[in-house]
Parts: sequence; C-alpha cells; structure tokens
Amino acid sequence: MYEGLKGFRDFYPGEQSARREVTDAIEDAASRYGFREIATPALERTEMYVDKSGEEIVEELYAFDDKGGRGVSMTPELTPTVARMVVAKGQELSKPIKWVSTRPFWRYEQVQQGRFREFYQTNIDVFGSSAPEADAEVLAVAADALTDLGLTGDDFEFRVSHRDILGGLVRALSDDPGAIDAKAAIRAVDKRAKVDDGEYLGLLSDAGLDRATAREFDDLIAGVETVDDLDAVAEAGGEDVEAAVENLRSVLAAADDFGAGEFCDVSLTTARGLDYYTGVVFECFDSTGEVSRSVFGGGRYDDLIESFGGQPTPAVGVAPGHATLKLLCQRAGVWPDEELTTDYYVLSVGDTRTEAADVARDLRALGDGVVVESDVSDRSFGAQLGYADSINAETVVVVGERDLENGEYTVKDMASGDETTVPVDEFPSESGRPTDEDYE
Repeated sequence: MYEGLKGFRDFYPGEQSARREVTDAIEDAASRYGFREIATPALERTEMYVDKSGEEIVEELYAFDDKGGRGVSMTPELTPTVARMVVAKGQELSKPIKWVSTRPFWRYEQVQQGRFREFYQTNIDVFGSSAPEADAEVLAVAADALTDLGLTGDDFEFRVSHRDILGGLVRALSDDPGAIDAKAAIRAVDKRAKVDDGEYLGLLSDAGLDRATAREFDDLIAGVETVDDLDAVAEAGGEDVEAAVENLRSVLAAADDFGAGEFCDVSLTTARGLDYYTGVVFECFDSTGEVSRSVFGGGRYDDLIESFGGQPTPAVGVAPGHATLKLLCQRAGVWPDEELTTDYYVLSVGDTRTEAADVARDLRALGDGVVVESDVSDRSFGAQLGYADSINAETVVVVGERDLENGEYTVKDMASGDETTVPVDEFPSESGRPTDEDYE
C-alpha cells in the first residue's frame, strides 16, 4: 500500500465541498469588484526565481531539469508569473489590470500547522495604479470575502503598515544613513514577534543600527496604535517618512470609504519580509490570538514588473492562503460543514429505469444547483434507501412499478420519515423544488 507524500494532502468529498464553498466566496468577492480570472502554469523556469531571490532559493523549490535539459521549478508563488504575464502583453492590456486566480503552489519546507509543501492560495492583484484607492480596494475585497464567510470584526483584523516609513525612519535615526541596510532592518521587524528581544536587537544591529538607536527605532514603531500616533513618526523621520505617512493615511481613508476601515489597525511592527514589497503592506490576524500566526497578507510591489523587463508599473495585491484561513474559520465556528448534501435521490424499483431517468432529468432541470442522484449499481430498495441516507438526501422520490400502475410516485422526506404520493403529471411542481409538503 502506498502512502502519500509528506506535506501533500488528499481532500475527500466532504472536506472538498467545504473548501470549494470558501474558494467560491473569495472569488465571488473579487469578481464583484471587476477582478478577472486567469489561469497559470504549474512550471516556470528556475532562473526566474533565482534572478529574483538568489541561488539559495533553489533549496526551497521543487526544482529539476526537464527532458529538454531546461531548469524548471514547480511554482512556489504567483507574483513572478503574473509579472511575466504583464510584461509579455503589457501594452495590450487595459489599465488597471485586475486579476484573480486560485491554484496550488509548491515549496519544499518544514511542514507545520497551516503550512504544507503543496498549498492553495487565491491571488488578487491590481497592476497599473499607484493611487491609494487601489490599495484600499484590495483591502475591501479581502474584508468582503471574510465577512461573506460569516466572519466579523470581532474575528479578524488587518494590521496595516508602510515599508517606506520603516526604511526611512531607520535611516533618519542613524548617524550614518549610508551604512544602513534598510531592507535588512525591515526583515528584522518582520521577525520581531518570532524571536526574543536580544535576537531582534541583534538583527537591527546587523542592519547597521547601534543598540541605542535600535531601541529608539523600536520604541517609535511600537508606540503607534492609531493614525494620530503617526505624527511623532513623521516628525522623527523627515520628508521621506512624512510622504510615506501621508500615503498610509490616504490608504486608510480610502479603506474607510470602501467599507474596510473598520477592520484596519495601524501597526508599524508589521513589515512583510519579502524584499519586493515597496509601500503599504498588511497582514490579517485572528483577533483572539488563538491562530497565532498571520492568516494571510498583501501589499504594494511597485518595482517588480520593471525588474522583469517591463515598463514601470505600480502593483498591489493580496493572497489569502486557504490552509491558514481554514484555521481562522474553524476557530470562529464558520467553516462550512464537511458533509455531502443531496437534494433528491430518485429510487427505482423494478423495471422503471426509463421513468426514473425522466424524473431525475426533470429535477435537474429545476436549476439553481439542484443535486440529484439515482441508482447506477442495480441495488435493492433497502440498499438504495441506505445509500440515500449516507449522502444526506433531503428527499427521496420512489419510482416503482406499482406506483406507476397507479399513475403516481412516492415522495419521502428523509429527515422526518414522512411520505406521500403525487400524481405523475403533477411532479415536479412548477412552483420550485418539490417536497412531500407540497402534496399534503
């Protein structure tokens, strides 16, 4: 007997139906804002990731040479792929470009709660707009998706920050700004909650800050809890930081107008560790803290398209990860039931296959996602009824030889056990999905 690979999961029908419901909620929210679905390949050239992140990234990839000798990798994220796509047809695409995609990705990393080697994300991106409204719209889509799933402001929060504030502030506080590695300092902030205080200050020291300045920097960013608290940061950081603070304020104001402001908290200790982020960044967290890690994140990456050979193109996006989102939904009690649902089971007794097939087709023609099953295994009455129960059939329609002789079907409500007969020419009713109550 073969075992599945570590970090790769099987999804049986019940769990998969719940996952599909969640995916649909996210994609439906994006589609209401005009995001258009794209599909992307599972393989890309390994050099695309090496050029972006360095040779060490190969250790985290499922990378190999294909039969043509090309170095390829299973895609670990979507952003480089969509950047390649925008560069390939940038002049033909109407701006802003608004794309959404749900698909699996692969990374060879340590398996832990909410983190797998094959994982699923929905990527929602805007290309071609540097306006604060684009950032706000991404926040609004994410908020709508979560509330559509039944989550509320008591369940989650968006911690919103700005990398240019962090980078500008760390340089402004230093006696030698040229010696500061701002990206390393931002990566240190990203690890702030994951390491002890000594290690965190050591990372800031490695970025070029002396111990006292590192502490001053941390005190400033940790002291920001409201928009008004940004005044002290702007004053300490100079013109560059003032401009970034104004941009952050504008994004938060637009988020208010778009209905997402109530879920947003200013948090300069949020940084997002990937170096391609350039401006506003945010992460979604469980408000109760029971899901201890970030549920998902996003932000602005204005330089990426140009780094792939395209024209300067501002961009912002978010990528809800489905594994961590499941943890949040389960904690809040809104994860969909992982069980099969069936509207009708058409039970055939005797030589009634033709008539039963007609009934099943008529029921499916009702539309609205009506799920109808019928016997395909030549089973007995009892076996069929047991199967109908196992798939949570709401209503069983019995098409039997004796019933047909009387010009009727038997309709059984599986929850109550009640059943009634209905004339063949009156079923299904034109009023909608028929149940036994329609014929009492």
